Amino acid sequence: MTTEKTLRAALVGTGAVANAHARAVAAYPRAELVAVADLSREKAQEFAGRYGIDAAYGDLDEMLAAEHPDVVLICTPPGPHRSQSLAAFAAGAHVIVEKPPAPSLDELDEMRAAAEAAGRQLAVVFQQRTGTAAAHVRGLLQSGALGRPLVAVCQTLWFRDADYFAVPWRGKWETEGGGTTLGHGIHQIDLLAHLLGDWSSVQGRLWRLDRETETEDVSTATIVFDRGVVAQLVTSAVSPRETSSIRIDTQKATVTVDHVYGHGHENWRITPAPGFESEAEGWALPDAEERSDHEPLLRDVFDALLEGAALPPTADAPARSLEIVAAIYASAAADGTVITPELLGSHPTHRAGFASPVTDLRR
Repeated sequence: MTTEKTLRAALVGTGAVANAHARAVAAYPRAELVAVADLSREKAQEFAGRYGIDAAYGDLDEMLAAEHPDVVLICTPPGPHRSQSLAAFAAGAHVIVEKPPAPSLDELDEMRAAAEAAGRQLAVVFQQRTGTAAAHVRGLLQSGALGRPLVAVCQTLWFRDADYFAVPWRGKWETEGGGTTLGHGIHQIDLLAHLLGDWSSVQGRLWRLDRETETEDVSTATIVFDRGVVAQLVTSAVSPRETSSIRIDTQKATVTVDHVYGHGHENWRITPAPGFESEAEGWALPDAEERSDHEPLLRDVFDALLEGAALPPTADAPARSLEIVAAIYASAAADGTVITPELLGSHPTHRAGFASPVTDLRR
């Protein structure tokens, strides 16, 4: 049973995504954002003033020692996620970390082990799993109501200009961990895996088509899922008309979601195959709608923390989508070799980092 406890939340990193976290905490009746930390104390103070937060710090360790938060929201670039998470767990806090959770599988393994040792939870923010439409479609796919899923297409076609890559930590293997596959495509990859389950093989390639970047600005991949679904992926940072889309063709229907950075019922469509039109009424989205967002994700996680329960499906399996991304990079590094979970589990290079050769086709 849920207690009457109020969660004391603290936030580290005051970039754009931190605003979504602050709003999500404010919307939850039994959580309070009590402190914020940033490498720039001035930025922390400005953020604290914007959201009515009592304390602002220029150092995470100082904040943890002074505030003893129940949960730490990590909104920094991926490089420091491991050290920040380990510090939070050592201080007795749960962690909710922005994607990607870490720049390597080894670092994520350390974070998961530290959470288990501390008896705390590690939740990763993949907010596109949330929303009533995604939950409904996932239920239809898992129940078999749509027949067996057969083939899928997953596209993350975004546009990031030269100024975006001019930020010092972006576009470099050492500081960003990867390119558009890790930084952008992981959202749709995660939603695809949330709908279809665990993966059995990956083949991938990395491309540099236009941007001045050390990492890839485009990637292509084929994923085979345990359920026998074949999925084709394209991820791009050079596509002017942006879209984030997934299409899943099953024995009875085609399911599509087309959006950019978030989805509601209007973005989803279920089209029956010939002969199955009479079943379509039973597939209709629920009348009550909730869009995908940080707010429902943090609500679900906070509910679980207060109840001492396991993390909800919207925030569990923290490694699955990062493993798929790692497998794309590992495959590209081996000229398109098929990567399986077994191979990735003991991979000599790509558990420690994702640096890989990129085919440069720029003119």
